[in-house]
Amino acid sequence: MESFHSLIVPLLSFLSFLFLFSAAGAGNHYSHSPISNPRTSNSFSFSSIPVEIQEACKASRDPPTCQAVLVLVQPKHLTIPQIIQSALEVSSQNLNQAQSMVKNILDASTGNLNRTNAAKVCIEVLGYSEYRLNLTAEALPRGAIKDARAWMSAAMVYQYDCWSSLKYVNETSQVNETMAFLNCLIGYSSNALGMMVNYDNLGNETGSWSPPKTERDGFWELGAGGSTGQEFNGGVPRGLKPDVTVCKAAAGGCDYETVQQAVNAAPENEVAMRFVIWIKAGLYEEIVRVPLDKRNLVFLGDGMGKTVITGSRNVGQLGVSTYDSATVGVVGDGFMASGITIQNTAGPDAHQAVAFRSDSDLSIIENCEFLGNQDTLYAHSMRQYYKSCRIQGNVDFIFGNSATVFQECDILVAPRQLNPEKGENNAVTAHGRIDPAQSTGFVFQNCLINGTADYMTLYYSKPKVHKNFLGRPWKEYSRTVFIHCTLEALVIADGWMPWNGNFALSTLYYGELESTGPGANTTGRVPWSSQIPAEHVGSYSVQNFIQGDQWIPPSC
Repeated sequence: MESFHSLIVPLLSFLSFLFLFSAAGAGNHYSHSPISNPRTSNSFSFSSIPVEIQEACKASRDPPTCQAVLVLVQPKHLTIPQIIQSALEVSSQNLNQAQSMVKNILDASTGNLNRTNAAKVCIEVLGYSEYRLNLTAEALPRGAIKDARAWMSAAMVYQYDCWSSLKYVNETSQVNETMAFLNCLIGYSSNALGMMVNYDNLGNETGSWSPPKTERDGFWELGAGGSTGQEFNGGVPRGLKPDVTVCKAAAGGCDYETVQQAVNAAPENEVAMRFVIWIKAGLYEEIVRVPLDKRNLVFLGDGMGKTVITGSRNVGQLGVSTYDSATVGVVGDGFMASGITIQNTAGPDAHQAVAFRSDSDLSIIENCEFLGNQDTLYAHSMRQYYKSCRIQGNVDFIFGNSATVFQECDILVAPRQLNPEKGENNAVTAHGRIDPAQSTGFVFQNCLINGTADYMTLYYSKPKVHKNFLGRPWKEYSRTVFIHCTLEALVIADGWMPWNGNFALSTLYYGELESTGPGANTTGRVPWSSQIPAEHVGSYSVQNFIQGDQWIPPSC
């Protein structure tokens, strides 16, 4: 096979041609921007595209562009795994170019705080995308297709995040060109991910391959079965011994006075052992970050309301983004937490103010409390499991583009303290899936949806002006399901709320099955919500949706 690096220059020339078509589409959340007829390009000849590439590109949402790009890096052996690897190489090499372009934006943004911060966020998340792409390429030859799909889904999340960050500082041609390039990059990543989904479900039978579908199209993952998976019993292991302790200075006798000091002391890239941090009862006013190289960290607290980590960062502060507003932000894989309250006290007038953000794959959060208003819990990416937690907020307060299962959690709507008597519309969830091939979504099993005592006082005083919805579609392929939950009276009969007009209403998947309570009557639901077929509910089990039986320790 010809060296990929020798092909990257003509490939980028080809991308410059794509810019003409992608720039216009870049304002619409996420779009492929296929060229009308790639064979008209004078730089390349596409008169004979191997049939294997044509068949594999049936899995793309944009087959002509998929074929046009893959023919440039045509593998020597046209097996399906080799073609998928070539699609990953296209994404990886163009990601490198995107990183260089963003670095140039940063260098040119001296004196412009907003653009500088946006570029820094871009550089950070594109680094995560590179890491996940590399893991994906390593997983495929080992047959770890579920891991590969999860990591590739996250790689796309980060590419989109960079695009989205630049959208708010698009004041120069340099930023506009970089956004157009990122739009193409997302499309190339989508091509690879679409192939993975088809390969996982249909194998080498490419005659049956097609662009990725969702449950709305009648697509259900194979081998899911009918079990709800609620019999799954796992969580944070009992009896963990602390490696270090944290307590307030007045208490004494601990290794560290701040949580961040303990995190910094943890070993880097630990894959075999957990590093347990016992955070003793107290109020810790700090911003905590667990970086990518701090794996398998465990936060053990003394209980909800006793061990409290608190902050007040919010987007109302100069240069602070939603992503960076988190009181606690975790990226390192294998993170666990138990017995802790994490809060953001910025208040409802501060708009986006995250308490907890997680990008940790294979993370387990049990018996924890998350307090905030808008955007309390940012389940940003990867596979996450929350058990017996308490999550409180009002506007989109569980959001992100992860694959997350919530079991036996209390989900509580809190009052908006600004003019609460005027009424309000609150959405519990805002899932952000941008592509139908992403293996992401929110699954709620045996959870309670209710209001805090203060909120229910307001609700019962004027129930007609206090409307609460299970979710609304932040992005085009938003996916959220409620299974065997208790939905109290505050959940409006419509169940689900539009985001803006008809946006995403034909592509989202919002499902329910056998919930109870006054808000569970589905006869008044919006027509674009669904009842989960009983024979397919197993798709959303812990075992199938996040492969939890392979990494969540069983409870004693």
